[in-house]
Amino acid sequence: MIGRLWPMTTHRAPEPAASPTQPVERAVIAGLVLAVIAGVAWIGGMIYTVTGWSS
Repeated sequence: MIGRLWPMTTHRAPEPAASPTQPVERAVIAGLVLAVIAGVAWIGGMIYTVTGWSS
């Protein structure tokens, strides 16, 4: 009967249309991928340098 007189509130917060953390997550993943690539390149350069010294 009460629901018919006026709408009852649900006390729920509205859900965002898109997750606000996704742009940050993408930037972090991109940074980690670039860091791994830079690390592999650095290790490759060190191996190349050491093999050049021993020749």
